[in-house]
Amino acid sequence: MYKAAYGNLANSPVPVRLAEFSPDTQMVSQGVQVGIGNWQATLENNKNLLAADFVTRFRFTAAYPQGMPATEFVERMFANAGVPPSASDRQGAINEFGSSTNSGDVAARARVLRRVVENPLFAEREFNRAFVLMQYFGYLRRNPNDTPDSNFSGYNFWLSKLNDFSGNFVNAEMVKAFTVSNEYRRRFGN
Repeated sequence: MYKAAYGNLANSPVPVRLAEFSPDTQMVSQGVQVGIGNWQATLENNKNLLAADFVTRFRFTAAYPQGMPATEFVERMFANAGVPPSASDRQGAINEFGSSTNSGDVAARARVLRRVVENPLFAEREFNRAFVLMQYFGYLRRNPNDTPDSNFSGYNFWLSKLNDFSGNFVNAEMVKAFTVSNEYRRRFGN
């Protein structure tokens, strides 16, 4: 959602920092236990709740004012995500606003955001980048440019390696490298 809404952070190859991202993961995972009960419906409901919350945040409303024409809202969202929408994708997103000419409907804004984020071209293009970022967030519990790094060289290395292996993180030995790293092991007193 951060990438689709805002693009990357200034002077950075990533769209979000761990501190901003962490509360969102808690919201999405609330009550979800994969394989238990109707977890798929709970997850879907949580994604809808996150999208509805996301589009009401100050950062989002500053970037996409409520009086913005619906067509401009949709076009900026797709452009910011770097996804050229098909004519039907574009019109379907605009139609989320119904007969309204502006983008003030919060529920419609959330649905459009999800349409862009779940666009197959966007998901395919962003998967490896997001996967590498999640390695830093999940295993190392830090941003890719936090100490001991001062830049994104490690992130860029792993992204390049994952791309070289066509996204196959097992063959790239990516997860293994993070879990056997001294930094990761120190977190658990090893």
